[in-house]
Amino acid sequence: MEIAFQGIKVGIVLTFLIGPVFFTILQTSIERGFWNGIGVVLGVSFSDTLSVVICYLGASQILYNTGLQVYLAYGGGVLIIFFGLYNLLIKSRQKADKVNIEVNGKKFYRYFIKGFLLNSLTPMVILFWIGTLSFATVELGYSQRSEFAIFFGSLLITVLVTDITKAYLAGKLRQLITPRLIKVINMVLGIALIVFGIRLISQGIQMS
Repeated sequence: MEIAFQGIKVGIVLTFLIGPVFFTILQTSIERGFWNGIGVVLGVSFSDTLSVVICYLGASQILYNTGLQVYLAYGGGVLIIFFGLYNLLIKSRQKADKVNIEVNGKKFYRYFIKGFLLNSLTPMVILFWIGTLSFATVELGYSQRSEFAIFFGSLLITVLVTDITKAYLAGKLRQLITPRLIKVINMVLGIALIVFGIRLISQGIQMS
């Protein structure tokens, strides 16, 4: 249960990441209906799942080598700090109307593909999952496949459920989301990620 709770906490943090995917879910649900919005959500979820599997398989040998975990801590910490700085210094200054995504097509699978490609082609996504894998390994001390399965499973389910909620409440959310609120959320999230990254690097220094 503790591992699942950790996954849920990280999933909630990921929920507050505001970018093209967030606005695509809202706009698709409002303009094309709830179920087409779900198509985008499922495409994004499938992309996230593939990214996690790729990151885990690519780093599976590192996870069981204490010496290499130090470099994983450094690398993951730097990536998370970079991600935080990106939110704090760049995304917090972007206007919401610059992230509008034009929605076309009538079939459910087209929206699934739209969500999958939009998420997969965003470089920050894979960097985030590498950083999360580093956090789970070094900070939380996970090393067994079952631990990673529970952690990332609960994380991905949390993100999926909250994205479905976004699609359902799209009309109300669109009214509540103001440019000022987006700026504040991105700044707070950026600071939080920078703190996580520094903690991860600190863990690496202690292990070395």
